[in-house]
Amino acid sequence: MATERELNKRIKSIKNISQVTSALAAVSASKASRAQKQVEATRAYARKAFEILNNLAAQPEVAHPLLTVREEIKRTALILITGDRGLAGAYNTNIISRAEVFIKAVGTPVEVIAVGRKGRDLMIRRGYNVVATFENPDTPTILDITPIARVVMDDYLTGKVDQVFIAYTDFINLINRRPTVKQLLPLKPLDFEGMAVAEYVQSVDLTGVSQRAYTYEPRPEALLDVIVPRFTQLQIYQSILEALASEHSARMVAMNNATDNAAELIEVLTLERNKARQTSITSEILDIVGGAEALKG
Repeated sequence: MATERELNKRIKSIKNISQVTSALAAVSASKASRAQKQVEATRAYARKAFEILNNLAAQPEVAHPLLTVREEIKRTALILITGDRGLAGAYNTNIISRAEVFIKAVGTPVEVIAVGRKGRDLMIRRGYNVVATFENPDTPTILDITPIARVVMDDYLTGKVDQVFIAYTDFINLINRRPTVKQLLPLKPLDFEGMAVAEYVQSVDLTGVSQRAYTYEPRPEALLDVIVPRFTQLQIYQSILEALASEHSARMVAMNNATDNAAELIEVLTLERNKARQTSITSEILDIVGGAEALKG
């Protein structure tokens, strides 16, 4: 049985750790809320951009290379979004496992574009073909997303890859998250169910989209050259925001659980310490009584 001094040291150490986990939980809750607000702030833009994209794509004799589906799929690219740090429960493990299942099932060679150090390190360690890596910014902007989008679009336009998918964790609420893999390129304006931004554009009415009267200046082809790359960036941006909100909420839950477990452990150790103290006091009393009896004898 541990001594009273040893138990006091353990209790003090656990209290210090619980203070750290409690602070991390509060910080993660704030960051998750901020990321969620960023997602909501871009939804209106996503809906309108998607409506215009559909109208442009429905125009006769208007096409764009990023909208063109390849007849033969020889190579696939996968953007894997994970965190740069741990202490988030099973957040990183779950999305990496989901990505590995996809890689094994897709049936073509896959090149991985890792966003986040955790995914990068593990995919390299397991022997996957990681062709580019990016850090995951705490407060991402479109400028942060542009290099990622440029890599995948260049690879698709040059024929290096024939399709691009994105693996991220879909933020449902502070408790629930869902690892998912969705298609990024080629864009499918009239069939967006499997796209990364699908949940934000479900309310877009596509009925009679090709008959709507739009006057384009400049011509539709020039607009597609601008809108399609930006919509691709938007999908990556939304996915990273979803992943960030999921990571921070997972860390918040994990740190709250750690704090609760620390409180329970402190209670158990405090009880053991009290027992050890009681045993020590009883032993000292017995020694005193025994010494007194010996003196009397």
